[in-house]
Amino acid sequence: MATSSVVSKIAREIGMAVQKAARRNKGWWYDPHMAAATTAVAQRLPLVDLVAEIRDARIPLSSEYELLRNFPSLARRIVVMNKMDLADPNQVKGWMRYFEQQDCIPCGVNSHNKDSVKGLLNFIQAQVRGLCKANHHSSETITVMLVGIPNVGKSALANSLHQIGRISAADKGKLRHATVSPQPGETKDISSLKVGSHPNIYLLDTPGILPRTIHDAELCSKLALTGAIRDGLIEQKELAQYFLTILNLSDQYKKWVKFTTNQSRLNRKEEASINSETRQKRQHLMDHTQDLTVHDVRGAIFDIISTFNGNLELEDDMIKLIEAQLVALRSAFHVPEEGENVESKVGVKLLDLYRTGRLGHYTLDPLPVTFYNPL
Repeated sequence: MATSSVVSKIAREIGMAVQKAARRNKGWWYDPHMAAATTAVAQRLPLVDLVAEIRDARIPLSSEYELLRNFPSLARRIVVMNKMDLADPNQVKGWMRYFEQQDCIPCGVNSHNKDSVKGLLNFIQAQVRGLCKANHHSSETITVMLVGIPNVGKSALANSLHQIGRISAADKGKLRHATVSPQPGETKDISSLKVGSHPNIYLLDTPGILPRTIHDAELCSKLALTGAIRDGLIEQKELAQYFLTILNLSDQYKKWVKFTTNQSRLNRKEEASINSETRQKRQHLMDHTQDLTVHDVRGAIFDIISTFNGNLELEDDMIKLIEAQLVALRSAFHVPEEGENVESKVGVKLLDLYRTGRLGHYTLDPLPVTFYNPL
């Protein structure tokens, strides 16, 4: 991802808006449940055999689990970069090397890919075997605690690891589930899930925890954009503007030339009208997740960027481009121009496509130059 001072400036402005709104809405992200979870996790951390810190691969630094700083003597720690399918693949190896030099054991995973989760399970089991051998561990039970900030996918990973581990171990015990939700902060308690036998390996799935106060405004904006901070503190339009700033300075849109021009869109719509009764069940213009709409969104974004003559390193020019894109996206998303909160509706749909990877793969934290290693 291209870095720019204009990205940082807009991120800080949005982050300060998030901070200001959080002060008005005390407990928005650090509520009593999170405070209780912080105490519970802190009490259990010294007692577990292995810690797996789950991070969001889109924000490998910004998704740090700050509580671990209070436990510098933890024997062994794995850093699991989840949501690898949403991050910039060109930066993956560099971030792996970075974490290795931080005396961590890194591993990447896509929690929605069964083979990727199997790879993570094998990785964890290998670390457990190494731990047992190094420490002459005689216990028949090993505990691995999953920790991380909200919305990094801990519970989804825990469930997938539990299911795969239970089947591979031919364990006929009752299958348990950790609570999974698209909204951050849904996991309230520490739950235990078995993922291996000989020795027995149990995962402790924990609630997502953020610091009580986040002083860095740019960090706030990254957490809000990726969904670690629950939506609602600021208008979705503002987060959409932040995302468009990132997209506009990347090369991602250049891949969408095939979705551009009005004739191309007309041809796609004519194709969609064939066998209309069947297609109507699958394609709904108001459903922004359907391929036809996603293609129109990509095409609209490409059209506006490719014909823009301003300097994107200047904030005023960037804002003009974004405003033009938001207008074009109303049509692409089929949002009626009349009515209330038109731009907010566009923002919600755009953010959803970004967060699900439909508009490209981005790593928001800049990788130190010395670690950059394209695939």
